[in-house]
Amino acid sequence: MKQSSSGTRRHHSLDDYFMVELESVTKHEFCDGDIFAMAGASLRHNHITSNLHALLRTALRGSGCNAFTSDLRVATPGGLYTYPDVSVFCGAVELVPGRPDTATNPVALIEVLSDATREYDRGKKFELYKKFTSLKEYLVVEQDSVSIDHWRRSSSMVWSVKQHTRLTGAVRLRTRRVLLPVAEIYRDAGDPLA
Repeated sequence: MKQSSSGTRRHHSLDDYFMVELESVTKHEFCDGDIFAMAGASLRHNHITSNLHALLRTALRGSGCNAFTSDLRVATPGGLYTYPDVSVFCGAVELVPGRPDTATNPVALIEVLSDATREYDRGKKFELYKKFTSLKEYLVVEQDSVSIDHWRRSSSMVWSVKQHTRLTGAVRLRTRRVLLPVAEIYRDAGDPLA
């Protein structure tokens, strides 16, 4: 967050944010006038994210749905612009006008947690993600232990969670009835995973 010479917080515009994104090699989030650099990811984080993306790309092939990596930015109705680790879209991807890299209608979002992002991804970010009317599922995946929270939105718009803590289990997404074996999500992520 930048401050003026008087020490007060500087409120950034969305145009400021897009200018920063054009000029920087680091990805940033934008929310409530603040621009935040996104943390780099560990090797374990990258393995898990790659596994999830590969599993989803294979499972969704020919279904009319697609999985994307963190190179695709999403914009929530509440004004958060961010890069989920994995996002899933069914049908046409709706984009912010004039922004071919920013989508607005995910059906599923996945975040792989770290110490720096855990509280935010489970808290404020999830609250902002809930504002997507299209969003049906949200997975938060621990990278240092076998622990996945699978949040699902019911037809009455109520969220419930199912936890997965065993490598022998599987996460069953409602999106096209995809089955994600937990052992495959954590494949090659390294030991020990307790």
